[in-house]
Amino acid sequence: MTPFVRLSAAGFAATAITYGPARMGFGLFLPQLKSAFAISTHVAGVVSSLGFLGFFAGLLASQVMTNRIGPRLPVAAGLAAATAGIAVAAAAPNWQTLCVGVVLAMSSAGFSWTPFNNAVHRSVEDGWRPGALSSVSSGTGFGIAVAGIAALVMSMSGLSWRQCWVAFALGSVLALLLNWRSLRDVAGTPGPDPVQRWSVLLQPSAAPIFALALCYGITSAIYISFAADGVAQAGGLPDLQAGASGGLIFLCYGLFGLSGLYSGRLKAAIGLPWLLRLLMLASALSFGLLALVPTVWPGVVLSAGLQGVNVMMMSAVLAFWSDRLFPTLPSQSFTAVLLAVAVGCVLGPVAAGFVSSTVGMTPMFLGTAGLATAAAAAVRARFISEQPAAGDGITG
Repeated sequence: MTPFVRLSAAGFAATAITYGPARMGFGLFLPQLKSAFAISTHVAGVVSSLGFLGFFAGLLASQVMTNRIGPRLPVAAGLAAATAGIAVAAAAPNWQTLCVGVVLAMSSAGFSWTPFNNAVHRSVEDGWRPGALSSVSSGTGFGIAVAGIAALVMSMSGLSWRQCWVAFALGSVLALLLNWRSLRDVAGTPGPDPVQRWSVLLQPSAAPIFALALCYGITSAIYISFAADGVAQAGGLPDLQAGASGGLIFLCYGLFGLSGLYSGRLKAAIGLPWLLRLLMLASALSFGLLALVPTVWPGVVLSAGLQGVNVMMMSAVLAFWSDRLFPTLPSQSFTAVLLAVAVGCVLGPVAAGFVSSTVGMTPMFLGTAGLATAAAAAVRARFISEQPAAGDGITG
């Protein structure tokens, strides 16, 4: 296989697990987990934020490992963390153990994505990189869709959520084996990228990508943490078994999210500023529908689909945008962007859990829609650049 095909397939599998059930599983199965462990909405927000804190730590560890020994080991470490974390959660006797498993599983997302920017940058020709990076990020959509199908099957067949999580752990083992083999050509070699000061990334032209990454982290984390529970609290969808709404939401989220494969083409057609505006507006509409029509089939399906498109396309955009801004720092620059995402992911769920416990889910969802709308309005074409930042290439 060519490097493009090999790395695209391996990255697709890695993100399918780590950004699919490992990262989304807690929110997807939150209605069942709240019942099994007597978890309040406020505690659920804390657990979710702790999981995203694990994601933050995984990003930092992955960058250090990639700089020193190349991309193969951090990807493998992430998939091992996903396997162990999902297994611990599946066997958890109480919510504290569940929390440990969730944090470990969600840390895997921090380990397993950014190294592919390094591998793709080194092994794939420039013109093919956006396609390869879009394929890697779009594995998330497939993983979420499969997790959603598992949740639907669970609800309709009487299977336990624990059995679903065991299946996720087995899938993680397969992804680990595939990536260990596919990344053998870059094993043990960090590549030519110099280790630079993080301050080199703090260029004025990079401010928009970090600001949008922060907002994206807040909104996306709130959706995956509380969308299923919000619909369940509103009474669920008519003619759908109790507890099945979450599976439907994440199935639609993942399937529509496969549109991320076309992020590069859409950017080329309408330009980066308009793509960013449309994605943030899609997120805003998604939350608005969830707030206003949480028990109406078309509204919930459209909400999940819009959020899936926003998350998957924005993920791909952040990957190739950071690569364009800092071409000599493909992994480190993307790690910095994802750290901004991770900060938003830590802040979003705990704040949303507090607001929901105080004034209810509907005001919380509407407030999040307002944040996404404000971000879309703040995008100005004159500030959006894809040219290499002034400080790129300065060693520390």
